[in-house]
Amino acid sequence: MATQEKPRLDPVTARAVIDPASYAAWDPLLDTFDRLREETPVAWVEANDDAIHPPFWLVTRYDDVMRMSKDNATFLNNPHTVVFSLTEGIEFAKAFSGGSEHMVASLVTFDAPIHMKYRKLTQEWFMPKNLRGIEDEIRHIAQATVQRMIDAGPEVDFCKIVSAPYPLHVVMQILGVPEEDEPRMLTLTQQMFGGSDEDLNQSGMKDLPPDVITQIVAGAVKDFEAYFAKLTAEKRANPTGDVASTIANAVVDGEPLNDRDMMGYYIIVAAAGHDTTSASTAGAMLALAQDPDQWARVKADRSLLGGIVEEAIRWTTPVQHFMRTAAEDTEVGGQKIAKGDWLMMNYVAANHDPAVFDDPRKFDAARSPNRHLAFGAGAHQCLGLHLARLEMRILFEVLLDRIESIELAGEPARSKSTFVGGLKTLPLRFQAA
Repeated sequence: MATQEKPRLDPVTARAVIDPASYAAWDPLLDTFDRLREETPVAWVEANDDAIHPPFWLVTRYDDVMRMSKDNATFLNNPHTVVFSLTEGIEFAKAFSGGSEHMVASLVTFDAPIHMKYRKLTQEWFMPKNLRGIEDEIRHIAQATVQRMIDAGPEVDFCKIVSAPYPLHVVMQILGVPEEDEPRMLTLTQQMFGGSDEDLNQSGMKDLPPDVITQIVAGAVKDFEAYFAKLTAEKRANPTGDVASTIANAVVDGEPLNDRDMMGYYIIVAAAGHDTTSASTAGAMLALAQDPDQWARVKADRSLLGGIVEEAIRWTTPVQHFMRTAAEDTEVGGQKIAKGDWLMMNYVAANHDPAVFDDPRKFDAARSPNRHLAFGAGAHQCLGLHLARLEMRILFEVLLDRIESIELAGEPARSKSTFVGGLKTLPLRFQAA
């Protein structure tokens, strides 16, 4: 490959795109991505003194991210980590896992052909025809959740009362985790995905050093593994037909799953299966609270609800990035990429690309088409996307039935996280119907 000068980000911008605090500020981050899409849509990001990490390509345009998402032969989930990490965290993960850069081995870390073999183990569980069988149960959970909100009102933190516990309860019921263990699952998920945020990592301390954050995340992974090791024994002795039983008794190529792969499967279903939906749910409620007329419109015309759900998922973009590794010399957005290069597909930037989404910062429930990338695309598209949409639709049907009006009761706050993000607090004032 001929030598080509790499378009490098300046140190301030390079820091911004990897700083968890940038994703909490949001609008300044979107300003940065707007500029980068115009000036350097595929940019080389190198470490500076206070954030040592392997260099990578930042990809910000929708069309480039979509193409990479669908080309799983050229852009691999292995061997390098699929989530951005500082060098110190990568080295810790290798020591933790016995050589892999992935602290957790799961569907998002596998490439073909093993990826599809593992995905098929539970894929049917999350298809619409099977989800219809649990729709009544989900509605019951939604009704109980909204009743708790009403009982706690007329002012609540929607994240704490509704958007965090509701999808958690749904996915734990599907997985087969007892209800009394759900608070533990919520804490561990927040520590794993929100390790940089003082309110989510349970430390209460701002600006923790990277090694401490890594240890918090690793501790959460260990706790998850210990919990699911016990659950595996129970589901092998007494399988009950739930997802945990499917994973515990799964066979791939004639062999049971090894312990690392099995624990990773549990963790990806348990953690990713609710934290992302929680973020989208809170995002939808924020948009509606900011626009009382839109709340009134959808209350009168429920046909608008599907658009609100889909737009909330785009507007919020809970999974903010994934990393890929080039399997061969290639090109992205006119930029030459070398075999072995690490690339960040930034979904926040892609889902706010004005070339695809008109006025992308506006929450537009009538947006059509809305081909966002919040669920990814291609072979690695989110396994639980149908469940996420169903959960949100049912919850908002119940909310619209039971709540007359809503408004903000304070300033919402986003989590500090480069990976899974969204609101961590949403103060609401409401009037019950």
